[in-house]
This record gives sequence, C-alpha cells and structure tokens, in this order.
Amino acid sequence: MNKLSDLTAAMNGPDRRSFMRQSLLGGSGLVLGFYLQPLGAADAIVKPGAAAGFKPNAFIHISEQGVVTLVSKQPEIGQGIKTSLPMVIAEELGVNWKDVRIVQGDLDPAYGGQSAGGSTSTPNNYNNFLKLGATARTMLIQAAAQTWQVPVSECVAANSAVQHLPSQRSLGYGQLAAKAATLPVPAADTVQLKNPKDYKLLGTRIGGVDNLAIVTGKPLFGIDVRLPGMLYAVYEKCPAFGGKVISANIDAIKALPGVRDAFVIAGTNNLNGLMPGVAIVAETTWAALSARRQLKVNWDEGAVAQQSWDGFVAQAQALSKQPGSVPLRKDGDPMGAFAAAAKTVEAAYSYPFVSHASFEPQNCTAWFRDGALELWAPTQNPAAGQNLVASTLGIAKEKITLHIIRSGGGFGRRLSADYIVEAAAIAQRVGAPVKLTWSREDDLRHDHYRAGGFHFLRGALDGKGQLSAWHNHFVTFANRITRDGQSVLQPGSGASLSGDEFPGRWVANCLLEQTPMECGIPMGPWRAPGSNVFAWVFHSFIDELAHAAGRDPLEFRLELLGNKDIQPGTGERGVPYNVARMRKVLTEVAAKADWGRKKFPRGQGQGIAFHFSHRGYVAEVAEVTVSKAGELKVDRVVVVTDIGSQIVNLSGAENQVQGSVIDGLGTLMFAELDIERGRIVQRNFTDYPLLRFPDAPMKIEVHFVKSDQPVTGLGEPAFPPLAPAVCNAIFAATGKRVRQLPLSRTDLSWR
Repeated sequence: MNKLSDLTAAMNGPDRRSFMRQSLLGGSGLVLGFYLQPLGAADAIVKPGAAAGFKPNAFIHISEQGVVTLVSKQPEIGQGIKTSLPMVIAEELGVNWKDVRIVQGDLDPAYGGQSAGGSTSTPNNYNNFLKLGATARTMLIQAAAQTWQVPVSECVAANSAVQHLPSQRSLGYGQLAAKAATLPVPAADTVQLKNPKDYKLLGTRIGGVDNLAIVTGKPLFGIDVRLPGMLYAVYEKCPAFGGKVISANIDAIKALPGVRDAFVIAGTNNLNGLMPGVAIVAETTWAALSARRQLKVNWDEGAVAQQSWDGFVAQAQALSKQPGSVPLRKDGDPMGAFAAAAKTVEAAYSYPFVSHASFEPQNCTAWFRDGALELWAPTQNPAAGQNLVASTLGIAKEKITLHIIRSGGGFGRRLSADYIVEAAAIAQRVGAPVKLTWSREDDLRHDHYRAGGFHFLRGALDGKGQLSAWHNHFVTFANRITRDGQSVLQPGSGASLSGDEFPGRWVANCLLEQTPMECGIPMGPWRAPGSNVFAWVFHSFIDELAHAAGRDPLEFRLELLGNKDIQPGTGERGVPYNVARMRKVLTEVAAKADWGRKKFPRGQGQGIAFHFSHRGYVAEVAEVTVSKAGELKVDRVVVVTDIGSQIVNLSGAENQVQGSVIDGLGTLMFAELDIERGRIVQRNFTDYPLLRFPDAPMKIEVHFVKSDQPVTGLGEPAFPPLAPAVCNAIFAATGKRVRQLPLSRTDLSWR
C-alpha cells in the first residue's frame, strides 16, 4: 500500500514515494539523503545507494534540466513551514528560488520527527537543513572543479550555477547533477556554512508556495481529497462526553436513499481516541447528512452528564478557601511578607473553555484493503495518528500509510487523532475508500478544548512600592485516567501551572499552589498552551500591583525583571530565562509605541505586557478607545519579538505575528463555551462568534530584534501578550479591570 491514488497524484504531481525511490536508486540526477538525529546531535549524511546503517531520505533532487525539488517533511497548517524550511536548504544550496519545486513528504520514520506544534518545526530542523544545503553545494562545486580541472578554491556557487572566477566559465546545477552524483559525500561537520551576512534568500519576503492554489480554489486540503469509488461518512457521538450507544434505528437508516451502510462502533471510551458512536456511510455527503438528521439514538450518557460550568464555578470558589492540593513553589516567607506589607492587593481571574474552531472541520479519508490501510489526513502529528490507529484497530504500523495533507488551520487541535481513528474504523467495515467529514457542529461539540481555569491571587507591596510577595492558588481541570494501574487526575494540556512560570522565580517570597477539579471534558493543546491564559492573568495582575503602588507599569515590570538571567528551577518548564533579551524587547516596544509620551483623553489608553513563550521573547503595547457605552476599538498594537539570530521568511514571520494578534483579540473578546449536562451548549459560529473585520485592530506594527541566540519558531510566542496588553489599556482608558474572559462578560461602559 505504498502508492498514491490516481487523483492524489493528479493533485500533487508525480507519485512522491516513487519519485524518491527512483531518485535514490540512481536516477538521472543528484539526490542527498540524511537521517535527522535529535536536536543538537550531528547529522549523518551518506552517499545515495551506498551501504549504510540507516535508510536515507531524499530532501534534495536536482534534475539534469536544472529543476531543484525539495521535500517539506513538516505538516503545513497555515504557519508557512512548507515555504520557510525549504528556504533554509535553498539558501545554503545557492539555488535561485524560481528553480525550486516543493513536494510534501508523507509520514516516514526516515524523515525524523514530523509534527507541527509548539513552534518547534524551525528550531528542530534549521541547523540540519543548513548543513544539508551546504553539503549539496560543496559537491556541486567539486563536480565543476573536476570538470574544468581547476582548484575548488577558484569556484563559487550562486544562483543555481557554479562559476570559475578566473575564467568566468559557468555551469548550471542541472549540467553538474550527473557528475556530482558520483562523488563521495563529505561529512556534515566538514562543509563550510555561509556567513549569514551573505544570505540572499533568508530574511527576504517569499510568498507561500501554495498561495496561488489557495486563492484559485485548487484542491489542497484534506476536505478536497477525492478517490475513485469513494464513499462519504458521518459519525454521530453522544452529546454528553463519555456516553455510549444503547440502541439506534440502524435498519431505518440503511433503507434511506443513497445510504450504503450504518452501524454502531463500540469505541474505547478514551476521551482522546475512538469514542462510541454510530457511523453512516453513503454515496454522497448530502445523503449521509440527510440520513443523520433521521438518526435516533438512545444514549447512556454516563456520569459526565451531571457536570456543568456553573457547578465548576461554585466548586472553584469553595476550593479557593482551602490550601492548594498540589504545592508548586514556596520561596522565602510569603505569609510573613504579607503580614508586613504596606499594601496588599487581591483579585480573582477566570476564563472559560474555548474551541480551536479551525475553518476546515476535522476530516480524514481512509482506504482499507488487503489487510493494509491508507490514510489521507490533515494532521499536525501524523505519527500519533498512525500509532492510535494501530493500537486501537490492531493493524500493524508498517501496514498503515499516511499521506500528510495541508490543513485548513490547526492551532493544536490536529495534534489529536480522534478523527483519523474514526475514519479508519469506518473504513475497516467498508470495501471502498471512505471520507469522514465532521460538521461544524461536530467540530464545536467534540473538540479537545482549551481548559478553563480560576486564579486566586494576592500580591504584597512594601513601603517603596516594590513587589514583596506573590501568592497564586490555581484551580484547574483534570481528566481521570489510569496510569501504571492507578486511577489519577491528569490536568489538561496547558492546565497545569509551573513553579518556574513568571513571576514565580523573581519574587523572594512566593507561594504557588494548584488544585485540580475532576471533569469529563476532553482537553488538548490550544495555541500557546498555558501561556495563552497565564500571560493574561499574570500581566493583568502585575498591572494592578503597579497602579496600586502608584508606579509606571513599564518601570514596575523592568524592576521586577531585574538584570540577572533566571536559571531553571524544578518546575515542568525547566528552561533558563534570558532577562537581557526580555528587557530588550520590552524597552524597544515602549520606544516604538512612545510609551509614556502621549497624553490620552478619558476613554483612550495604552497597555503593556510581555511574555516568554515557546522560546520566543515578545512584548506588546496596545492602544484602545472605549466609548462611554463600552464599545471597544483597538486602535494600534505594537509588537517587538526576539526569536533568535535569523528571520527565515520575513513575509511569513510578519504573517504569524499579525495572525497571533488578531487571533488573540478574537479569543479575548468573544470565545466562550458553556457546559450543561456534560455537553457543550454552543453549536455553530452563530453562537460561537469569531473576530470580524470591524473589530480587528486598526494598525498592527511588527518589529523583530535579532539576537545571537539560536533560531526559534513563531507560531505561538506573539499570542500570549496581546490579551493583557489590551486589558491593561482598557483600564488606562476607563479605570475598569477585566478579570473574567471573554470581554463580553465585563461592562466596559464609563461616565
């Protein structure tokens, strides 16, 4: 089961696996393969076709016609990685970008890690890809030198050609491909990388390689997949999480026009796996959806049907009056510092469950035949999908082929693989390829949500207006799971506070504690897990403390940061914090935004915030106008970010920051899910609104600070500071604090 379908081949060009194999077997061109070791390890690069202890992968193919084909191994979910990572290879290769063609690699262990999450795609591959491009360039130069019988030192490579400087002779890469393929591959640590000041491609603006296809409606996404003889499926799950099927009118559904089959799937009752439900398979999507409207299921809704958001709120309030059940950090003498404080500030912050709400709902196409399974999935974590299918359905991993299809948004949702295993389970029962498509209602009501949370905070100020003590009791949400034979509570992704989280390591007298509440709501990674809400809580409360101390919020933050780097503690983050980098972006954003130099009338104001998230240092200033009736308009957002020594694609980087600001504002203003009787109340975008043009910021200014640190990613870091910057600006404009999300829960009107 190693070939793509005819239609998939038409969508993506020649069969990618066949292309790679033919190249590796010595086709008319040069192919370099390497096995990606864990981050920081050396690359092992071998000559194609040579005996070696690993299976090489072809990331570069240069045809004799001069076409350079680069493989993009990471899933493309809208973050631009399909363009930016090949740019890294192309820069060191010295190729003209117009000569480059990009193909998406399928799931293959020889590629190394293939996931898109945590802003890791760039830092995990950047150095390896530089070496790969440099190795190919070195071999092409050697091929040219041997052809001309001149010293290698007299030859340079650029613009898809090698030039002999003394004679000005030139050979294109296509002309050199056959010769270069016969040369021994130099060790990765012996090739010379370019000086970054000589980069011609990296740091420039390059449009996404799929942009034209996207705007012209070409079939690119998982939902676009078509196979000969394909059937269409829908899957009905219990509206209350964890429910099981007692009975359903299966026979009546099978008799409906266009329906090929309908059946119950018992499932595993794993909240992140194959949940019980009823599958309907039909000749068209319309027939499947129409039959679903006539489906009648008798459900055993289980214990989760007793849970509600109002119940969780009441439980959190009661728990806040007790000591936290999980101690996270205790430094100094917090209680003594509070007793001696010149001023104490207390506040409670809360936020709801929210959905990923990607525009393309979950979908997967599956074809089970001859004991093997072929999958076409828009996934952020293809290996997890393969593993879940294998363990759930008893299919050997080597018999599961997974084609990575472009996703119409992910934000962490497609790190889960429930929709993939559902499609696979349905395909096992159907003798044809079948595409499972979730409706928007399915997507909202069966998401793996960002967890809600409750923070009960106290801060102490001494006589100099300095922060002398910090106390955060975090009441969070956890699912009950079985681990090593024991039943335990596991906090949701991003729903567990770290003892290393800012400002815990900065305050001499600090008490951090956590109490999990058991719930049956499935939770999963959601853009900038943890940071997306912790930044709002911490930097809003820090702003409260600064104003209570009668001090400038910027000055207060800089004093709190200090001047010394903070080393890893015992918390789960366990990473050092480069204070100098954060101070730099914070002072830079203040300068760019004219912080403190503007006089705003009542109803207008500035707010500032910063956060270290997913290896990126980001500070933001928001300027807002709030009408007397409480209508908010974000006039301007200034963002300064430090993600290392090199911006790969300036166009893509700006896009990621601007998208983070817009997504962060929409989440701040509108995103909210209610829970009643163990189910999500909201059904569609009519009652789960997203940000629209009139509410978008009038102006977003993006600035990058280059440091001498390793290159990191940008999918998450710019998201967390937006909410606190806007809320702090609202306070400056109106005197009203926002302590509950979304903003629609707070009356912003003023007189």
